[in-house]
Amino acid sequence: MKITWLGHSAFRIETAKAKILIDPFFTGNPAFDEATRKDAVSGLTHILLTHGHGDHVGDTIGIAKETGATVLANADLATWLGAKGVENIDMGNTGGTVHFDGFSTTFVNALHSSAQITEDGTSHSLGSANGLVLHFEDEPTLYHMGDTDIFSDMTLINELHQPEIGLVPIGDRFTMGGAVAALACQRFFTFGTVIPCHYGSFGIIDQTADLFVQAMEGASTRIEVPQVGGVVTR
Repeated sequence: MKITWLGHSAFRIETAKAKILIDPFFTGNPAFDEATRKDAVSGLTHILLTHGHGDHVGDTIGIAKETGATVLANADLATWLGAKGVENIDMGNTGGTVHFDGFSTTFVNALHSSAQITEDGTSHSLGSANGLVLHFEDEPTLYHMGDTDIFSDMTLINELHQPEIGLVPIGDRFTMGGAVAALACQRFFTFGTVIPCHYGSFGIIDQTADLFVQAMEGASTRIEVPQVGGVVTR
């Protein structure tokens, strides 16, 4: 498995059978390197979305139309994307699992909101915010937490899915901060590897992973802090 961090909460996951983008926020993302866009969408098979905020839906509509990749989102968000002209859509909701060739995705809880704001300032709800657990045939199980705070039912996510890799938001203000994220990882999960995200983009959230790394000191978990565009291989 090849995991590329594309800045903020955007990741590309590559396996033998799938090329996946999660939360592809490129345009307007201060951390995204536009020179990497071609590689980011090359051979794309799926786009997975954790929730409906603009910094997670990002460039989904354009990329989906360009590549023909299947977009998976919660039912409300998927319906909204369909109305925007996205053709290859699959949908699920909290607790549900959607199966594809070579992997499945389970929607789990996240403590966050999910909406799009129109030009007149009206907020339109786009269903629940979720984390996504990806089970692969011959690869480690991966959990993208989405945007969330810590919550005690994370222990059930670990019990049910045993994720080996965690993609963990740490930037504070809109998600849990580094110290709380470290507590979540150590108290509720048995991750082999964690990769922090949702930091270093907008100036009002934490700009480094330092607090998280410091709070994880002494943990047996492998902590990977790639540069934007950097690759973690498992």
